Amino acid sequence: MTDHIAPQLIIDATLYTLLFFSVLTWTMILFKLWQFSKNNLNNRKFSELFWDAPDVISAQQLTETVARGPRAKLAKIGFSWLQNRQQISGQSIKYLGVPEDLLAQELTTALQKEVRFLEMGLTLLASIGSTAPFVGLFGTVLGIMHAMHEITASGSTSLDVVAGPIGDALVATAIGIAVAVPAVLAYNFLLRHVKQNRTDLENFVVSFLQLVFAEQAKDKV
Repeated sequence: MTDHIAPQLIIDATLYTLLFFSVLTWTMILFKLWQFSKNNLNNRKFSELFWDAPDVISAQQLTETVARGPRAKLAKIGFSWLQNRQQISGQSIKYLGVPEDLLAQELTTALQKEVRFLEMGLTLLASIGSTAPFVGLFGTVLGIMHAMHEITASGSTSLDVVAGPIGDALVATAIGIAVAVPAVLAYNFLLRHVKQNRTDLENFVVSFLQLVFAEQAKDKV
């Protein structure tokens, strides 16, 4: 049976699959680290400029020139919504309701999009981390079957003959574990940063809402 399914070919395909998983894992890890570093830098720069602005109008103008990073995007969406509401209020049911609640919903939707973008690739890391050991085990089982077939064909059961092929077969399991460990560690590390970024964005949305509606209340007085 093993002759018909070309076990050596399947074992090699298993090892190449694990190699592909490893390349995917490290590519995603490097990309996510770059993404988080860039977002954190942009958020920090934007927050310093935004909260140091002398008034809301200056802060709004800032979002037109510095629209980098999730916080800048949320602020730009918020100011754009307020402008559109002032221009076409009463002409669209989109703006019917309490302005604070409507804007909060708009910003929450935008925040969720940003979080989904931050989460991109984490499912891949989790999948590789959970499946790579089983792929390696699959290669090991086939390798042992192939080794047993060759040992039977040779007619010798000495330790020198048995240990070599079985030891080679176990390499697939070791590679599978070596691929899975970085994927699992990276997934847990990045997931923690996604949660931190989500909390930071939620806090920014709350502060932004307080700012714009406090300014509007002051203008009405």
